[in-house]
Order: sequence, then structure tokens, then C-alpha cells
Amino acid sequence: MTQHRRTRADERIDAIDLSPTKLLAELDALRAESVTLRDEAATLRGQVDEHLAGRQRALADYQNLSRQKEIELADARARAADRLILKVVDLVDDFDRALEHIPADAAASAWVEGIAAIDRKLRTVLDSEGVAPIEALGREFDPVLHDAAASIAGTGRPEGEVVVEMRRGYLVGDRVLRPTMVGVADGTGPALDS
Repeated sequence: MTQHRRTRADERIDAIDLSPTKLLAELDALRAESVTLRDEAATLRGQVDEHLAGRQRALADYQNLSRQKEIELADARARAADRLILKVVDLVDDFDRALEHIPADAAASAWVEGIAAIDRKLRTVLDSEGVAPIEALGREFDPVLHDAAASIAGTGRPEGEVVVEMRRGYLVGDRVLRPTMVGVADGTGPALDS
């Protein structure tokens, strides 16, 4: 019989322990390592989800802040425009008073016609900016639209009806630029036929 010469591979094969006890121990070790890896993966997944949720909250906060700043900027622009428009409204009031007090002998003069033309131009500017007068006379007092400066007795008009307009009010779109200063009937006096 020939004797087989042992190779290094044969030595390695012999060194491998294929006993069931050792294989079961290695299997248990692999299972424990698998559970540990699964737990680590779940922990990492939780951390990733937490970071993602935090990033999404930060992005939503940034978007909300951006919208809020845009709204504040638009409001600031509107307030600045309102201040300028109010100055024009004051000029219109001055022209109205001037036109109401024209001496009879000057009513047909070119100077008065020039003043009236300027008044019309100012009203055209206001109209182009969406500014409209608030209708007040004969309407029920509305604290949003009207500023009650006086209670007027003996008018025969129902209580709360606007009977005097002391200073015209204006709207810009649906916003009150300046409320109308009014006198309101107190409901006393003889009833008037409408």
C-alpha cells in the first residue's frame, strides 16, 4: 500500500471540528450576532427617522416663517401706501372745503375752475388706487365704517341712523382707510315720513 502524503489542505480539513456541539455553538453565536445586528439596524433606522422628522419640522418652520415675513412685508407696504393715500385724502378734504366756501362773485372764475380740476384729478388718483368713499347718510351706524362724533336729538329719524356726515370716510378695496365721522340720530323728535 502506498502511503498517502499529507498535504496542507489535508491538515486543515483535519483541524476543522465538525462535531455537532461545536456546530450548534457556532450557530447560536451567529444567531446572537444576527439579533444584535438587527437591533443595531433598528436603532439606526429610528435615529434616521428622528433626524428626518426633525429636518421636516425645521423645513416647515422655515416655510411658515417665510410666509409670515411675506405677509408682514405686504402689510408694511399696504400701511405705507395707506399713509400716502391718507395724505391725498386730506388734500381732497381741503379742496372740498375750499370749493364749498367759494364766494358767489368768484364761482365762475377760471381760478375756481382750476381748483375744481385739481380736485377731480385727486379723486381720479384715489379711484385708480381702489379708494372709494363710504356711504354714510341715511344708513344705520356701523362702528367699523363710522366714527360717531355726536348724538343728534330731535331729528325724527330712527335711533342709530346716520344723519350728519362731518368728515367723509374711505375704503381701499374692502378695508377701511378712514372711518366716516358722523352724527347719529338719538331717535327723538317727530317721526318723518320717508
